[in-house]
Amino acid sequence: MIRLKLRTGAIAATLLLVAGVAEAQNLRRVAPERLTGYWYLTNKSVNPDVPNTGKNLDQPTCVAVTYMIGSDGRTQNATIAKVVPAGDLGQVGVSIVKQLSYVKGSQNGTAVPVQTYYVTGFNLPEDPARKAAILKQCELPGYQTT
Repeated sequence: MIRLKLRTGAIAATLLLVAGVAEAQNLRRVAPERLTGYWYLTNKSVNPDVPNTGKNLDQPTCVAVTYMIGSDGRTQNATIAKVVPAGDLGQVGVSIVKQLSYVKGSQNGTAVPVQTYYVTGFNLPEDPARKAAILKQCELPGYQTT
């Protein structure tokens, strides 16, 4: 009887995991520049965790972090998607995203969760053209058509 309950519990847990993965795959993918129709950022500032030492910490860098905005407006599943040039600033991007919070936008009447990404730059040059060229390297495909 105990084994039967354990197996039933394991099966139920597996089904919940599969359902969660399926739901994550069905989320609307929204480009960052179109996000305000779905969610408005409420943060005025963040306090990211910045390492004291690491690879390429002093280089002009862009970081792209993918994440989900849940129905409560909190970020979930923050994952480093791209760091250019490769280095240790990706975790700083994740630290920023984990602190973001949102309220629903005009196109999101029922607070439907969405998948999006955040790009941030570090040590960027003052020249707007060079700055834009660095940040453009972290644009992610698959979000531009939403």
